[in-house]
Amino acid sequence: MGANHSREDLELESETETESESEEITREQESDDEGENYGTPSSYSSDHPKSKTPSSLDEVESRLKALKIKYNNQAQSNYPKNSVKLYLHVGGNTPNSKWVVSEKVTSYSFVKSGSEDDEEDEENEESDSTSWWVLKIGRKVRVKVDQDLQFKAFKDQKRVDFVANGVWAIKFFSPEEYESFVGKYQEYLFENTYGYEANDANKVKVYGKDFLGWAKPEEADDSMWEDAEESLYKTPTKTPMKESHDLNEEFEEAAANGGAIQSLALGALDNSFLVSDSGIQVVRNYSHGIQGKGIYVNFDDGRLSGRKSVNASYSTPRKALLMRAETNMLLMSPMNGGMPHSRGLHQFDIETGKIVSEWKFEKDGTDITMRDITNESKGAQMDPSGSTFLGLDDNRLCRWDMRDRNGMVQNIANESTPVLNWTQGHQFSRGTNFECFATTGDGSIVVGSLDGKIRLYSISSMRQAKTAFPGLGSPITHVDVTYDGKWILGTTDTYLILICTLFTDKDGKTKTGFSGRMGNRISAPRLLKLNPLDSHMAGANNKFRNAQFSWVTENGKQERHLVATVGKFSVIWNFQQVKNSSHGCYLNQVGLKSCYCYKIVLKDDSIVDSRFMHEKFAVSDSPEAPLVVATPMKVSSFSISSRLRM
Repeated sequence: MGANHSREDLELESETETESESEEITREQESDDEGENYGTPSSYSSDHPKSKTPSSLDEVESRLKALKIKYNNQAQSNYPKNSVKLYLHVGGNTPNSKWVVSEKVTSYSFVKSGSEDDEEDEENEESDSTSWWVLKIGRKVRVKVDQDLQFKAFKDQKRVDFVANGVWAIKFFSPEEYESFVGKYQEYLFENTYGYEANDANKVKVYGKDFLGWAKPEEADDSMWEDAEESLYKTPTKTPMKESHDLNEEFEEAAANGGAIQSLALGALDNSFLVSDSGIQVVRNYSHGIQGKGIYVNFDDGRLSGRKSVNASYSTPRKALLMRAETNMLLMSPMNGGMPHSRGLHQFDIETGKIVSEWKFEKDGTDITMRDITNESKGAQMDPSGSTFLGLDDNRLCRWDMRDRNGMVQNIANESTPVLNWTQGHQFSRGTNFECFATTGDGSIVVGSLDGKIRLYSISSMRQAKTAFPGLGSPITHVDVTYDGKWILGTTDTYLILICTLFTDKDGKTKTGFSGRMGNRISAPRLLKLNPLDSHMAGANNKFRNAQFSWVTENGKQERHLVATVGKFSVIWNFQQVKNSSHGCYLNQVGLKSCYCYKIVLKDDSIVDSRFMHEKFAVSDSPEAPLVVATPMKVSSFSISSRLRM
């Protein structure tokens, strides 16, 4: 299937009200609502009595304003406190999808779970004794206030959309009521997330005094976001979604031998690799995408054919890392028990199609585990002499070397399980909860943690982070960084977080947070989210995974797009547009700026991974190299046209 635009054209459908209903809303109020794109304009009959023609346009305007205020106040005075109009979206992603009125007038409240105001049966409560803020709307909505709501506010429409066993919208009857609701929601979200009341003192406790811009984005300095290197194409201030077919599917082919694809190992040179549960398929890189070469290396009974004796605990690799000019691949398999950690890895020689060694992680004579591995730098896999790579565990960050301590390559022919050398790093005592990491072009390291923190380490030290960004309440499950180190992209289950690392030091020089302490000159981050309907369509159990920038390995080049996977969706953002502070998504927003402008590639099956090929495979009439999307049984390639505007 091809690409779909995000559903930003969500207008609430006609309410199909009848005059016999008891709700006291005048035609003037309904006309006001409809003027905000929430319904079908009323057709007034031509036999209305004619009034005296006013003497000027100013007089007409003043009378209309007075009439509107009069009837609005009259109608609203009959509403209960915290009144809203509740809508439900029906029809899913079909042509018949629409908004319907669920309750014409109802009321909302924020209550603490388990309190006297909370009428939910105790058997439906979670087992622990912790209480939290709950949003209740009439008798149809009761939901915990958290990021899973996918809350999206429309100030100009006095409207809020969210997900709670369906997609809902609430319409407020005045700007003041809308602002009161949004303010309360932000306070209770903070309290539910961090366990503290949302006041200034507690925000300092959570974010630190240097990151108050994260707590009060409206007061943060956004000037660094405008640095962003001039793009090769200009992004309009406001770019509505278009129906044009911007993503062209070049081809789609089945995975060889019926093995389910587990991961992609994209190469910057001639080949890329599909790692499945039965072996490794070699594919050829082209400017239009990847295509099969008919070469496949099988796993035999949990082992690779043609290799030496290997530990019987070998299982399908969860990580494949290319090295040495992409002639070798490191395969890291998880231990038994479902944990992501591994005690070692296998070195696969691509040219011979054989495993040449099984390496073991060891420090000071003791076996240790690793959660993840990555290359020394963004372009290290293309270095033919590379023998080192980085490792990460819950409380460890280190550099491994496949050479012996005397600088010679180990004679693995005489060693059944050679030991990797820990050449640099630090084993933290506790509390870091490292989860994922990535490297810049110069080898600086960014690490994401389960507590939501993102730490920046320079190329010279792994002991102490130069900068540590506070968490926003959600674990960082994947992290990426631009080649120049200026931008970081973190993945959480429900949103992506984009951070600018640039700051100006006391001497007026612009630096990144990898090379110096940023102090209090830190820009607020931006969030990338799905709108509530797309989030609901993705599925309740589907989460954002593996968000990353397009692939650049040359100074002076700027990444152009961001891509992430969620369920059957590959979601693509225009990087330049996200950085643009005047972008339409950011107008009238409360809290951290969130971008909802994206393109979706929808597949028939859950997506394993979505990644852009190396920049060298971009053709002259395209601003970006092809996007490769893998499902368990198929792999597809897409070219993004130069007309792409998201």
